[in-house]
Amino acid sequence: MFFFFYALILLSISCFPSIAVNENFLQCLSVQSSQTILPVYTPINTSFSSVLEKSAKNLRFLTPTTPKPRLIITPLEESHVQAAVLCCRQHGLQMRVRSGGHDYEGLSYVSHVPFVIVDLINFRSVNVDLQGGTAWVEAGVTVGEAFYIIAQKNPTLAIPAALCPTVGTGGQFSGGGYGSLMRKYGLAGDNIVDARLVNAKGEILNRESMGEDLFWAIRGGGGGSFGVILSWKIKLVPVPATVTGFTVARTLEQNATSLIHRWQSFAAKVHEDLFMRVIISKASGKQTILALFQTMFLGGTDRLLPIMKQSFPELGLKPEECTEMSWLQSVAYVANLPTNGSVDVLLDRNLPSKAKFKAKSDYVTEPIPETGLLGIWERFFEVESPLMIFTPYGGKMDEFSESAIPFPHRAGTIYKIQHLVTWTGGVAESRKHRDWISKLYSYMTPYVSKSPRAAYVNYRDLDLGQTKANMNDTEIYLRAKVWGTKYFKKNFDRLVQVKTKFDPENFFRHEQSIPVLPS
Repeated sequence: MFFFFYALILLSISCFPSIAVNENFLQCLSVQSSQTILPVYTPINTSFSSVLEKSAKNLRFLTPTTPKPRLIITPLEESHVQAAVLCCRQHGLQMRVRSGGHDYEGLSYVSHVPFVIVDLINFRSVNVDLQGGTAWVEAGVTVGEAFYIIAQKNPTLAIPAALCPTVGTGGQFSGGGYGSLMRKYGLAGDNIVDARLVNAKGEILNRESMGEDLFWAIRGGGGGSFGVILSWKIKLVPVPATVTGFTVARTLEQNATSLIHRWQSFAAKVHEDLFMRVIISKASGKQTILALFQTMFLGGTDRLLPIMKQSFPELGLKPEECTEMSWLQSVAYVANLPTNGSVDVLLDRNLPSKAKFKAKSDYVTEPIPETGLLGIWERFFEVESPLMIFTPYGGKMDEFSESAIPFPHRAGTIYKIQHLVTWTGGVAESRKHRDWISKLYSYMTPYVSKSPRAAYVNYRDLDLGQTKANMNDTEIYLRAKVWGTKYFKKNFDRLVQVKTKFDPENFFRHEQSIPVLPS
């Protein structure tokens, strides 16, 4: 059956010689995949565009002029991934690997050199070991799917992972992976105990065979640098049968500025069961700022209210503003998903809706003064859809050393900022909004971390620097050290050493991948 499928591809290519697909590459796949069915999509396949666009979340990279892959491969089994790696190496094609498609700069599905996409959308199994307290999660599983399947086995078990249910675990865990449980249990990367990946030689490795250096690197060193993650083994953590959520909105006229300023003083120090982030936007239809104090608490209202009264009495939280729910329901709640009474929405990979956007990140180690916040509000009024999200740290996050895994943003961090702006127009609007967020980022300089000004690797930002195909190893290393230090601090040098040892030819690469040491 595979050879029939393969023959149809070759027939299509012969009819359209202008399509830049390497026939020898397809022949290589047929040999390496052991005669099993390997779904391959070329630009002349009627479903090529839908497969390409299905998982891409940023509409900035879904334009007619965006570079397209030579092929899209959607593996059905691990040997298919091995075949893709071996054939890409043999034929000089760059490989981009996609699991959930949330890559902020489109690096998992866009390249400016000839490339192939390996889309892990079919790697969707979650095998829960209740007795051992772990789960094997394949890289194409979304966080929402993982939460859902685990809760079906035991509703009081979870994994510490993303706030957005449609994020793929392959990429999210590779960057460390934070979520609403991080103040209680740390990151996803802190709780991974094994993994399976395909290296640049096409070999499948687990923790024992890859060794502790590579195992360290893949749990926070960012996706696309060390291999293709096939699956993760992650510890399950206990959650209460009942958790409590609330979302309290305040405008500038309702003292939002002073409330946000006050939030900074306790958000990282409060009880680790309490996760309260602040989502800041322009109020719809009004010339004011809206701050949402959104909370997930591991316990009931009876425990939450005294903690809030002691830590944040200024908010004036009322019992009727609190909603008790199951842990799984809270996942949908925090993600602002329309549940309609059902958590099945967590299985919908197409939420949230797509948009054109640009994002940046910062870490805050000293509270921003009210005058600094007022300057942010002034800039918010310059565009239609600005957004800032303040995500609190502290708790368990303070207990890990900066070098425990490559993710270094630990003790001393009060909260992380995600800066984001969306738009709907064309090139002019894109330029306007990207210029705006760059100016906002510049304005924030005095108020955020320094030496280095840190950033979160899963919020890729090519404005921090990028490498190009025509650079030599020395140029790549020097360029990468600039942004690499922001993402990884002192861990960057160790990541480079691991990369040089395990992928010396730099096969797994993109514009912000870990470089090899110059020879």
